[in-house]
Amino acid sequence: MRSLAADWNIDPARVGILGFSAGGHLASTAGTHFDAGQSDAEDPVERESSRPDLQVLCYPVISFGPYTHEGSKYSLLGEEPDPELVQYLSNETRVTPDTPPAFIWHTADDGAVPAENSLLFALALSREKIPYALHVFEAGRHGLGLAEEEEAVKAWPDLCATWLRERQFI
Repeated sequence: MRSLAADWNIDPARVGILGFSAGGHLASTAGTHFDAGQSDAEDPVERESSRPDLQVLCYPVISFGPYTHEGSKYSLLGEEPDPELVQYLSNETRVTPDTPPAFIWHTADDGAVPAENSLLFALALSREKIPYALHVFEAGRHGLGLAEEEEAVKAWPDLCATWLRERQFI
């Protein structure tokens, strides 16, 4: 995106990533496993940083520890993954001062991906003094998306929009 920002008329300093569930793992991986780019690279894409400027994580898989979603862990890492790889891809352990700000939401009774995934990530962001907003709604099944049928949870898009406006993304 950054290498084509001028062609696409986008601001290369305002690139965000959004992910739901296992896609939340992908988004948080982009936010914790990025590089700064290589200015002398032949490929224009490789010259640019892969770090998103912010991340929106919706009932995300974050951890491959005790609160993991086993299906996501298995799909990504296989039946008997190397413990070092498990640790490496447990994104709550990869937060640094360079991790981008995050908007995170989950439901407390999510039956598939425990809310602890979001709580652990928010705690790691807090330790590094990374700005974040965390919303844990009391109830709602996994996979709600925009949550239009859940009275309390359907507030999340507006909460996210406010957070994005505060960061001058919209």
